[in-house]
Amino acid sequence: MRLVLRSSIVLSILFALSACVGTYAQTPSKILSKDDLLFRKETYVDKKGNKMPYRLYVPVGYDASQKYPLILWLHGANGRGYDNKLQISGANEQGTHIWTTSENQAKIPAFVLAPQCPEDRYWTEPELNEVTPQLQSALDILAAVQKEFSVDPDRIYLAGQSMGGMAVWVLLQAQPDRWAAGLALCAFDNFTNAKAITRIPLWIFQGDSDMTVPVDLVRQMVKDLKKLGGQPRYSEYHKVGHDVWVKAFAEPDLVPWLAAQKRDAVVAATK
Repeated sequence: MRLVLRSSIVLSILFALSACVGTYAQTPSKILSKDDLLFRKETYVDKKGNKMPYRLYVPVGYDASQKYPLILWLHGANGRGYDNKLQISGANEQGTHIWTTSENQAKIPAFVLAPQCPEDRYWTEPELNEVTPQLQSALDILAAVQKEFSVDPDRIYLAGQSMGGMAVWVLLQAQPDRWAAGLALCAFDNFTNAKAITRIPLWIFQGDSDMTVPVDLVRQMVKDLKKLGGQPRYSEYHKVGHDVWVKAFAEPDLVPWLAAQKRDAVVAATK
């Protein structure tokens, strides 16, 4: 009965995510007035010729002899397109730019990778928890960046909001041994491999007035993870709607918390 109920909820959420593109639409005044050239503009092309735009922030003074953290940013529905800009601007600006300030780079000198999902696609569907072609392209881009740059495999972090938050849940369950930590904002998932991610440091953010992702669903997710032995950090904001990123990326502990997480500690905890 619960699965049937959740199936109908998932369909409603995906519909709402499409609808909320208009709600959080990025008018010219909201988009970065000047494209942030600190984020390199690239396009990935797979063996079949399929293309995916992406942006990459490379830490200032990058030294190939050092190992660097990397944050894979998975944008919300309003970041979809082909312009290679929406995924780092408007509602997605805070999630990508919080890490690139000089103050925060001193705490965690990370690459920030932001692929862009096609306009008429979703990163994934939480009911299936499958890595879609779009999400696989994002992983292929990550692999290419790891090959080109000196990225620390023990400090690769997932972060995403709304549609991108759903993708965070999918990747955590699909490849639980790969990630050092995960940030999931205003996103729901119908767990298919929850036990595997209980050891991964997670910080979940949700508004109690979210009309797109009901807070009760996220509260239940947190309970389910704790019941299985997980220790997710959960921040719920009173009278905050779907745009919970406004609060989440203003959390004073966020950057130092993420900087403290390493995959080797996660792996060691399982032995």
